[in-house]
Amino acid sequence: MSDLVLILFDDAVARRWEPFALTRPAGELLFGTLRLRERAERVFGARCAAHLSAEHLRGFQELDSPPVHAPEEVHAPEEAPAQGDRLFLLSRAVPAWGAAQGWERREGPVSIGGEVAGWLAPAGADAPPAGFFLEPRADGGEPADLPGRVLRHVWELMSANCEQVAQDVQALFPTPPEPELPSGVHRLGDHPLVLGERVTIEPGVVFDLSQGPVWLDDGAVVRAFARLCGPSYVGRGSTVLGGPVEGVSIGPVCKVRGEIATSVVLAYSNKQHDGHIGHAYLGAWVNLGAGTNNSDLKNNYGPVRLWTPEGEADTGEIKLGCFLGDHVKTGIGLLLNTGTVVGAGSNLYGAAMPPRYVPPFSWGTGEELVEYRADKFLEVAEVAMGRRDVTLTESARGQLRSAWEKSRGGG
Repeated sequence: MSDLVLILFDDAVARRWEPFALTRPAGELLFGTLRLRERAERVFGARCAAHLSAEHLRGFQELDSPPVHAPEEVHAPEEAPAQGDRLFLLSRAVPAWGAAQGWERREGPVSIGGEVAGWLAPAGADAPPAGFFLEPRADGGEPADLPGRVLRHVWELMSANCEQVAQDVQALFPTPPEPELPSGVHRLGDHPLVLGERVTIEPGVVFDLSQGPVWLDDGAVVRAFARLCGPSYVGRGSTVLGGPVEGVSIGPVCKVRGEIATSVVLAYSNKQHDGHIGHAYLGAWVNLGAGTNNSDLKNNYGPVRLWTPEGEADTGEIKLGCFLGDHVKTGIGLLLNTGTVVGAGSNLYGAAMPPRYVPPFSWGTGEELVEYRADKFLEVAEVAMGRRDVTLTESARGQLRSAWEKSRGGG
């Protein structure tokens, strides 16, 4: 399907997936072993030309991400992000592997798992009206239904992640070769262990494959005295420094240590010290100070409620930890309560536990939070990124400033 161009769009639901929607389109969130955008590209065999999302995300740049456009631009020939056959796909859709096989490409709505999640516009045909991108509906006839699912709540990115890791490894490596392990490395269980190129594994590492597969992507490093349990994915250039790590997806160029369970960590984030992080989702460029811990279970074993832009929601999850936005930093010994949401760009420290919802770009300890000035935040972000040989471009700087202004009621 090389003649097909993919365009992902954030609908009204995806635009409320905080604390992440303030600083990134939903398609650039990791789920399983791939970002949502990367999975769609592989399933449909098409490149993604653009994200259609909120104005404050214009200028977003990370790794190989496509540009962000406003939905209205797809109807302006001079601004249209792509020509030819275009599949407009909901960013929170998760098409099943093989979903495009036998797909009859006809103009009109497309559903994933029975829910309207896209629109196919053949070359020369008009894109759907702008309102479709906020609330996709089957106004153009009976949808072409493809297998898969549509994520509805932001916490599903964590709660359904382990299952997705296992599905991804099975689809991408149906008959993986048996790896040769260095002396002193132990393997338990029968699920696959997949090793990319230039992977380093030190003696004293245990791979527990009894519950699911483990995939170490290219350049991954696992240091001695780590116990890595599946289903887990360790992304390109990431390092597991030690400790019990189970049921995780770790984005590229991360460093983790200590107890991490059923959690997702986006690109360039660091948890290099001991401490417990469980049933959590960490954005990009997060840095956790030594001894940062989160609770992921209430003492009455009841379902956890989570802050959302519409108010607190009952997640139905018995175990649910913290959700940290991009560029969040914590000081040593910080404690995070069950179901804590920390907005992007916040810097938290001290012995007092912060509230269960911390607004974006906050600075302080406990309930004593003040505004983190935009210029100071950008100054620190530039230094932190430079330490990983990543440049904070003017485009990305402008996008982060727009996010700051949006969080303060502007935009």
